[in-house]
Amino acid sequence: MGGGRPGDFIYIPEGGIHAFGNESDGAAAMLILFAPGVARERYFEELAEIGNSGRHLTPEEWTELYARHDQFMV
Repeated sequence: MGGGRPGDFIYIPEGGIHAFGNESDGAAAMLILFAPGVARERYFEELAEIGNSGRHLTPEEWTELYARHDQFMV
């Protein structure tokens, strides 16, 4: 799928492989809705903590973080 624009809704079916990122120079925000709900809050909280602290994780630390949160990078 191509890039989304403000106001777009993108549906990812269960088990669908997907990724997202901001390729612009501007700030971006998005709302993620899991239905039915899945406990993913801690994963995103940890990402925010890492980003806000300025900490840089090693590849091994990223691998451990992803494994702990059942996250698979594509």
